[in-house]
Amino acid sequence: MNYADRDPALRPLLDRILSAEDRTRVEPLLAELGEVAAGDLDRQAALADANPPRLVQYAADGTRIDEIVFHPAHDRAAAIAYERFGLAAMSHRPGVLGWPAKVPHTVKYALSYLYVQAEFGMACPLSMTDSAARILRLFDPERYADEIAALSSTDPELRATGAMFMTEKQGGTDVGRTATVATEQGGHWILTGKKWFASNPGADVMLTLARVPGQGEGTRGLGMFLVPRLRPDGTRNAVRIDRLKDKLGSKSIASGEVTLEEAYATPVGQLTDGFRQMAEMLNVSRLSNAMRATALMRRAVRESVDHTRGREVFGTPLFDQPLMRATLLPMILDTEAALHLVVEAAARLTAADDGDAGARALVRVLTPLAKHTLCKRARTVTGEAMEIRGGNGYIEDWVNPRLVRDAHLGSIWEGSSNVIALDVLRCMRRQSAHRTLADTYGDRAATADRWDLLRKKGDALLELPADEQEMRIGRYADELTRAVMATLLYEQADHEVRATGDGRALLVARSYSALLDDSDPAALPRPALDHFAELADGGRVPLADVQENDRA
Repeated sequence: MNYADRDPALRPLLDRILSAEDRTRVEPLLAELGEVAAGDLDRQAALADANPPRLVQYAADGTRIDEIVFHPAHDRAAAIAYERFGLAAMSHRPGVLGWPAKVPHTVKYALSYLYVQAEFGMACPLSMTDSAARILRLFDPERYADEIAALSSTDPELRATGAMFMTEKQGGTDVGRTATVATEQGGHWILTGKKWFASNPGADVMLTLARVPGQGEGTRGLGMFLVPRLRPDGTRNAVRIDRLKDKLGSKSIASGEVTLEEAYATPVGQLTDGFRQMAEMLNVSRLSNAMRATALMRRAVRESVDHTRGREVFGTPLFDQPLMRATLLPMILDTEAALHLVVEAAARLTAADDGDAGARALVRVLTPLAKHTLCKRARTVTGEAMEIRGGNGYIEDWVNPRLVRDAHLGSIWEGSSNVIALDVLRCMRRQSAHRTLADTYGDRAATADRWDLLRKKGDALLELPADEQEMRIGRYADELTRAVMATLLYEQADHEVRATGDGRALLVARSYSALLDDSDPAALPRPALDHFAELADGGRVPLADVQENDRA
């Protein structure tokens, strides 16, 4: 088993997106990580999930230590991510995995997507470590050069992990209600307060928000601070881990409640920009959430395809039965569309980091769109996969329960779906983001009418009273997301038809668009049923078969 080899969309997509040089460099990594993820990593992930971390608050002599003890399987999975493949390091310095420059975000997310198909939980601290290094590099690189080097190290003796402590009991979504107080102490600050959700609470580098006296109310009064696990003199910082959360999923990693008891801290960037800086970290983390949701969908689809191929009912494999195909097809199509959206957002993020203002505006709206739609869809796809496997799908001996539990996390952390939808509305109000999307993706004949309609629909939505805008934005955000994905699928189809003459990508694009227009699988183009195996597993589809486009 190799997850890269079993993915019908990943390699063809990277053929189009990456430069020839980067495509050549990434190929052996796809093969290596695809095999590791399907083998050793998958075994370690199951062990780590069954043996969650535990908190040891006191040493034998009564000294407060607040140490988190992990199962060896967790450590093995961490070593694969941080050290062997450098997933947290590759965006921040050249030389990782032999790249002459920083690795493009597209490559990072493609490799992470393979990793997460085996181990979902580790992607949380991995993403926060990556994001913490990014924030320090963007806003205070000279002061925190040592921390950036540690966060982006692949050396097991030197590497550090990062965390983001933002949520407080009284203010989750309403960050302006943050009550943690910062007090200046000459060369440093001390922070006093409680953080209700703190993932990776034993991190070496913690970024958090605290209220700066005299700076104002709400979010404008918040500054960003770095809280190290150890003070400069090497003693343990005053960060008390009160307890670890007993979570539904993501059990391999620790999340806890933390009290800052006059904890040593130093400011990051301009204190008056604290919330803006944290929003940058949050937005990148949201894209990671979308990638993880896509990985869960791919794993769920592969499990379902393999199960239905091997399971006979009334003398016929489930895979060949019409109603099962009608169930699997939307899962297959949505998973492939999701991968295109994640890689597109990653490519735009790379361009934005290189100074492209248009790409920055695009990634600002693509990220919440991806998180909103893909994380919700992952819950459905993993649930369908559980049902497809039948009674065994409900049993912990199989991977399905873990996929379902983990899938629910994406729609909650880094902002629930309603919060994310309102962020999309904010982008529309401030930057006419729906028009930016239509201008960018609306010039393709196959989807031009859809984009023309969505442009008008978005304009009309913004004319409504504010409360009606908020009531309607969730559904409209999904429509925008799916229109972007449909367009990207057609772009891939054009590339493959020109490059190889293969009609599979065109069949995927037409089938996906047909489902958008009519959710009944019976409305799919007839070739989607005739070439169902090629859609599920990959394989060449004669272009002439697709162009006939008969209706079922």
